Amino acid sequence: MPTRIGLIGLGQIARNRHLPAIAASPEFTLTALASSDAPAPVEGMAVLPDHRALLARADIAAVAICTPPGARFAIARDALLAGKHVLLEKPPAATLGEAEALAGLAARQELVLFASWHSQYNPAVEAARRFLAGKKLASLRVDWNEDFRKYHPDQGWIWQADGFGVFDMGINALSVLSRLFATPPFVRAAELRIAENYAAPLSAVLHLGTAEGDGAMEMHMDWGISGPDRREIRLQTRCGHRLALLDSGARLEIDGAVAVAGARAEYPALYARFADLLRRGRSDIDLTPLKMTLDALAVGRRVRIPPFDA
Repeated sequence: MPTRIGLIGLGQIARNRHLPAIAASPEFTLTALASSDAPAPVEGMAVLPDHRALLARADIAAVAICTPPGARFAIARDALLAGKHVLLEKPPAATLGEAEALAGLAARQELVLFASWHSQYNPAVEAARRFLAGKKLASLRVDWNEDFRKYHPDQGWIWQADGFGVFDMGINALSVLSRLFATPPFVRAAELRIAENYAAPLSAVLHLGTAEGDGAMEMHMDWGISGPDRREIRLQTRCGHRLALLDSGARLEIDGAVAVAGARAEYPALYARFADLLRRGRSDIDLTPLKMTLDALAVGRRVRIPPFDA
């Protein structure tokens, strides 16, 4: 029997990604929605104004939380205390302490907590991870650029300090790095470019390193572009192989030859993973991407740039 699930938060990602993935999944039945500011009704489904009303329903076994990061801890805590399994949209919380507290609470409640990172589920990521097993990183260049206006119109919470700014999308690339390597690169330094009218970065450059050495390892992210998206990870191993993960991880090239070229279907795969975790009664809480983000925000040199019209 499908698991009855509730969705909390109805922003653009929830509508465009989570709702279709749940509707297509044989493992879940969407039972209720909760949002305090739903921009439009959802066909065939009542929208509750408060997450507590959703959590009070005994017929709901699990919830997917798609609110802004600053609100996720309180809602996830309430859900776990109400006996619900929890899927968290990325990032799982606004601080590492909050995320670790949720992991501990889920364990004590004997419930599943899934800190989901949808970019890890693109088809070429797993193939790249298998190829890189046992190999050491020599150099790395990440370019992760999007037009903010295309994906997050009218979402001003992103530009608040706990909204993470450009890291809200750049953390997807960090999640892929977390998946590719048993010991991912760490943040050594960063430059954070912050528009004068906002508190969070519009663009950033991260300088990364590994315990084995200090090769050229950088990540460039920009949310102020206009034009095509660019989401690429290019690297070289110490044994001389060159890999390129393109289109967010849908395409993999190894030494110039195409190894994987598939359609992106990360959210259906994400819900398949959640269903598997529920069957096995296990949590999946990868906090490395959040740690890398918070490290960059902690050590980054802040540079003020002209105002940005979001």
